[in-house]
Amino acid sequence: MNQEKIEFIQHQLIPSIQTLSINTKPKWGLMNAQQMVEHLIAFFNISTEKIKFPLTTPEEHLPKLKAFLNSDKPFKENTKAPESIIPATPLPLRYTDMPTAINKLQHSIENFFHYFNDDKNKTTLHPVFGYLNFDEWVLLHYKHCLHHAHQFNLLNE
Repeated sequence: MNQEKIEFIQHQLIPSIQTLSINTKPKWGLMNAQQMVEHLIAFFNISTEKIKFPLTTPEEHLPKLKAFLNSDKPFKENTKAPESIIPATPLPLRYTDMPTAINKLQHSIENFFHYFNDDKNKTTLHPVFGYLNFDEWVLLHYKHCLHHAHQFNLLNE
């Protein structure tokens, strides 16, 4: 497993997000900064089965998605999840303010690592990518978090 990806998720993501305000404009997409943070919370909660969706991808397409997951290819700008998972318009805010949402994200990240602590081979269902083990979830969380970090100009490039 790439320790660099774990390091980014555990130690670099939250400090970079803490530089945002709810008014920070994205480079693309409709979500504001807090909606993006809440979106990341939901994504981590899917990996720990706090939120469950059925598989939306036909089984025969899963190998191609797993190949993407294992590649260095990033998500493209404006990549959209199926509307059965995420509606086209951003969801209303669940938390009262950005610091609360960031705190919840930190908790969801910690819960992810705790959830898989005893069994890295345990699998949970992602509605697009299928069943993923810990290493695969780390790859997907890394790609997903990096995608939104780029969306909100959080990385020095």
